[in-house]
Amino acid sequence: MPGRGSVDVQSRFFAAPDGLSLHVRCYEPEGALRLPVLCLPGLTRNEADFEPLARYLSADSDRPRRVYALDSRGRGRSAYDPDWRNYNPAIELADVVAVAAALDLGRAIFVGTSRGGILTMLMAAVKPSMIAGAVLNDIGPVIEPAGLMRIKGYAGRMQRPNDLQHGAAMLRDLFGTQFPNLTESDWLAWATRNWREDRDGLLPRYDQALAETLKDLRPDQPMPDLWPQFEALPQVPLMVVRGILSDILSADTLRAMQGRRADLQVVEVSDQGHAPLLAEPVIMEQIAEFMQRCDDRASQG
Repeated sequence: MPGRGSVDVQSRFFAAPDGLSLHVRCYEPEGALRLPVLCLPGLTRNEADFEPLARYLSADSDRPRRVYALDSRGRGRSAYDPDWRNYNPAIELADVVAVAAALDLGRAIFVGTSRGGILTMLMAAVKPSMIAGAVLNDIGPVIEPAGLMRIKGYAGRMQRPNDLQHGAAMLRDLFGTQFPNLTESDWLAWATRNWREDRDGLLPRYDQALAETLKDLRPDQPMPDLWPQFEALPQVPLMVVRGILSDILSADTLRAMQGRRADLQVVEVSDQGHAPLLAEPVIMEQIAEFMQRCDDRASQG
């Protein structure tokens, strides 16, 4: 286990190209000379999902690095868009480019969970020079319809819990089959990331209008695949983390990805589904070692 150093953690806000306020959680240790990391969350998720990993990477006294976790528009502490149609990958990709420029990241290692991984693949098609390495968390070029329909079934439709304990129970009922080994404290932590306290009670940490973007999804009409975007990823280190119980990234798709990228590093999490939490020490250390590979490759030019 690497030694732990001190890290300055703060929230910063940047303007999207259309002026919308975007929140970034910034982990900035002193003396961080390694490649920075930009974390992009899932469809209805937020930057808090990356806190364990961000603290692990940034506080590593032997190899500290800056880590930035973005709240996409309409999620977390970023502003809600008055037009739900702007919750689309093209606009969100422009937001990522703008934030990366505002942070002066140059080249970075991208960690994308689900929707964030889609944005990472899209980034490869428009600004491949920004990507020094990529971790795709439970996402690939083919998205399984069953998983999409499951997400459609709850996104923007969950009842408001009475309190966080009630919220934890709701999440366990909804996701328990995909995360069978989580403890009561794990579910409570998930509830804390999922809802925020308001004067009217607990509210989701995302704009429920996001559900509008899913309304036309049908199980018999799969989404277009992203193989061209996957193949546009530059020849830099690439890792895929897959939950064995995932209904979004199938084992067949993962094998096809390995067939197209012989150097693909794969981590499979045996007791988790969509999407792995990236919070277990063994997983975080594998990601840290992968990022060392990214540093080594970058130093070779």
